[in-house]
Amino acid sequence: MNSHVTKINNTIAPLRDAIVNHQVYSAIKDVEDLQTFMKYHIYAVWDFMSLLKSLQRNLTCTSVPWFPVGDADTRFLINEIVAGEESDIDPEGNRKSHFELYLEAMRQCGADLSQIETFTSVLQATSDFEQAHRTSETPAEAKAFVDFTFEIINSGKNHLQSAIFTFGREDLIPGMFISLVNDMHRQFPDSVSIFKYYLERHIEVDGDHHSHLALDMTSKLCGDNEAFWDEALEATVTSLQKRLALWDGACREIMLRKHAEVL
Repeated sequence: MNSHVTKINNTIAPLRDAIVNHQVYSAIKDVEDLQTFMKYHIYAVWDFMSLLKSLQRNLTCTSVPWFPVGDADTRFLINEIVAGEESDIDPEGNRKSHFELYLEAMRQCGADLSQIETFTSVLQATSDFEQAHRTSETPAEAKAFVDFTFEIINSGKNHLQSAIFTFGREDLIPGMFISLVNDMHRQFPDSVSIFKYYLERHIEVDGDHHSHLALDMTSKLCGDNEAFWDEALEATVTSLQKRLALWDGACREIMLRKHAEVL
């Protein structure tokens, strides 16, 4: 394995472990807890698409007249993942993005969609992130998460976008959480079946094949440029810290609700 990739993996291992073993997963005991978790997680589902589409725009040709851009393996990776994320199938076989599928899972679960729907509608109308966050009352941790992602997107640095895409996003949902959702589905199939399906598609679509291609993409974009690798490491660490804080926020709200119920 590339020595720079090994260095990144070794450096971020404690952060990844903290995310995968976060107490938010064990705090989710019922559908109400899951509703709170989803209210936070949806922001990561949404801004992943913007990160992916930015990479597609920068690393493939999306204008006419068409000309080949960059590395063909990278083009394949980006276009394949875009197809899977932007136009997958729901449980009935209808084409939907994973974001739209997640919204359906939230509706079925009874989660509050008002914040994410207000955020996206205001942003679409105004292109003003601050106004969208303010109007929707985005949770502080979700705002920080989204803002950092778009800081990287707006940097115009493909190697940074690739780094947080490769090391910071797609394989951070632990098996214990999937088992928990499966158990919950057995108890409440009419509330959790779509979310269970979403997780299964997430695993199927974003398997080892994509992970290997993403590593190759980052390696090619950073090349032999030591400064690029240093920047990639810094961005990856910050991205994981933002994810950890996002989980902290979700966990805190879950625990506050439980405490309020006891009182």
